[in-house]
Amino acid sequence: MRRVRPGASSSRGTAERTLVSVAADESAARTHAAPQQTPSTSKPQERPVSRLWHVTLSVSGPEAPLAEVRRALEQLAHDHPFLLTSRYAADHAEIRYWEEARDLHDAAAIALRLWGEHRASAKLPPWETVGLEVIDRDTYHQRIAEGYGPPPAAPVGVHPY
Repeated sequence: MRRVRPGASSSRGTAERTLVSVAADESAARTHAAPQQTPSTSKPQERPVSRLWHVTLSVSGPEAPLAEVRRALEQLAHDHPFLLTSRYAADHAEIRYWEEARDLHDAAAIALRLWGEHRASAKLPPWETVGLEVIDRDTYHQRIAEGYGPPPAAPVGVHPY
């Protein structure tokens, strides 16, 4: 099939432009590339600004020895430096931390991968994610100021329920 721009000559003798698709990984690389010039302006396009997101990740699964769960969460805190606090029991845990991301979708995607990506390195239990809350920094601070939501993440660290 041949595509022609409106108003362009449709004679067979003219050269055709080939439509090219961009692979997903190439478009992602372009997203993080240096600013580009737009035809309509001489100013470079600005990259989206990263924001801080407060993440609460809940995981659950078969019971595991408490000492192993604590050690695994402490290793996760070491591997993931923005981890604020973790609460745990033999069959579930809640992890709270700040994530820097462009938007909510990116922050949620990163959070949903956290447990699985660190499962082997931190020797985390074979639990699954059962809950996720991602809120922006302003909403987090507004909830705290109004007395709603979880209390500020203090004391920082890994604690039993």
